[in-house]
Amino acid sequence: MIRVMLADDHEVVRVGFRMILEQDPDVRVVAEAADGAQAYAIVAREKPDILLMDISMPPGQSGLVACEKIAKDFPGTKVVILTMFAEPEYLFYTLRGGAAGYVLKNSTSEELIAAVHAVAEGGSYIHPKMTAMLTKQLVAGGEEEDRSYQQLSNRELEILQLLAKGFTNKEISEQIFLSVKTVEAHRSKIYQKLGLKTRADLVDYALRHKLLNV
Repeated sequence: MIRVMLADDHEVVRVGFRMILEQDPDVRVVAEAADGAQAYAIVAREKPDILLMDISMPPGQSGLVACEKIAKDFPGTKVVILTMFAEPEYLFYTLRGGAAGYVLKNSTSEELIAAVHAVAEGGSYIHPKMTAMLTKQLVAGGEEEDRSYQQLSNRELEILQLLAKGFTNKEISEQIFLSVKTVEAHRSKIYQKLGLKTRADLVDYALRHKLLNV
């Protein structure tokens, strides 16, 4: 029996995926969580075989952060990301963080169940749409030589790292003891200095320049 846990901030989503998974007699959903911090606590207690987890789960801890922590602290629980984000930077980041699989929420029921079985058997699973993107991302990363991040202040670099890990402006303000407006101002300067437009661009930049482990 494969013991699965679901982590998503939308209850209706959890209910839907529970119904799909439990169509398989070899799968049992043993727990649910609404954010990353709750997922961590429940994994510590229940020790599921598989954790199917969304990336974006406001207002609590994001799935990006929780993925790293759970993969490190509970290696017996394999993390499979279940998300709408089809951008390669999110795939690359979560795989580096220890995820064993990456499934898009528009996958078929058969694809979701196949992912669970593949990971439970010690393998990995990446949605077919994402495999070509991953290859392209790795190639692009190897060609990148830009060092524009060196113009960032220490504070800006710290905020860039937190943004790339999925923290909100409010969460960052509480963590580094600045106002939300000040964090937003720093974020705008970071985007301007590095020529970025979106959060996805920022995550991509941080990954390619190996800034998340600085």
